[in-house]
Amino acid sequence: MSTPANSSSPAASGIPWSALARLIRLQNQTGTYLLLLPTLWALILAARGLPPPQLLAIFLGGSFLMRSAGVIMNDLADQGFDRRVTRTRARPLASGELSRRHAIILLSILLILAACLLFLLPPIVTWLAPIAALLAALYPYCKRWIHIPQAMLGIAFGWGSVMAWAAVQGQLDAPAWCLFGATAAWAVAYDTIYAIQDQEDDRRIGVKSAALYFGSFIHLGVGLAFVVMMVFLTAAGWLAQLGWPYYTALLGVLVFFLFQIRELQGPITPDHAFAMFRAHIWVGLTILIGFLGGVLI
Repeated sequence: MSTPANSSSPAASGIPWSALARLIRLQNQTGTYLLLLPTLWALILAARGLPPPQLLAIFLGGSFLMRSAGVIMNDLADQGFDRRVTRTRARPLASGELSRRHAIILLSILLILAACLLFLLPPIVTWLAPIAALLAALYPYCKRWIHIPQAMLGIAFGWGSVMAWAAVQGQLDAPAWCLFGATAAWAVAYDTIYAIQDQEDDRRIGVKSAALYFGSFIHLGVGLAFVVMMVFLTAAGWLAQLGWPYYTALLGVLVFFLFQIRELQGPITPDHAFAMFRAHIWVGLTILIGFLGGVLI
């Protein structure tokens, strides 16, 4: 009499939907929001108001697909590291709950769906899109090579705003590059805060991060990124001749940044670091409202 297959194995239980959902962080969409918001800034500024609903839907879907693809690329690259980090050892690939084959199949599906969206956009966006995919693929490996891998994440996230501008205008203008620079600097700041969660594990296993690189001067490193972001956002507003609501929003964001810099001067627990990171969704929303108010006034 044959022994039944182990029902807990992926092959025996069919498609491991729960593990796939956790692989793309379906329960936590903070990363999707942080990728989406700068594209919305660009859409509103380029359109001088609310962009066409079709573009909003495309970039909403594209942000979800590309962020989901990005975290799969990250987990495939970091599977060995994740097993040795307290926060990540339970991830589906690191724990062995999910096979690399399943992850690669899902990644392929997500990238194909994202590519299909390009047919609905101007040709210039089609030319820009492969750069976004390349940046997303390179980022997971940067923590092996450079001390501030968050810079590559920032460039990858900033590229979304470049694509959004091009989707509206059909060309790239100076404000688009200001938004790109602001988004890149912003990602360096909030992802450095995020990396505080894994400082001790990263130091032990030899993974590089801005949180480790800045060390006790992390408040200065994050503060510098905030300053660069504010300079680029101010330049974008000046070039686009935005009204006072935009600068009022920037002032509110500046006050929030000053509070976070002050917090970083003291000890930060992993839970506190994650809460500080998630609060940046409100930063993005505030700036979004500022852009909308600035173009309408």
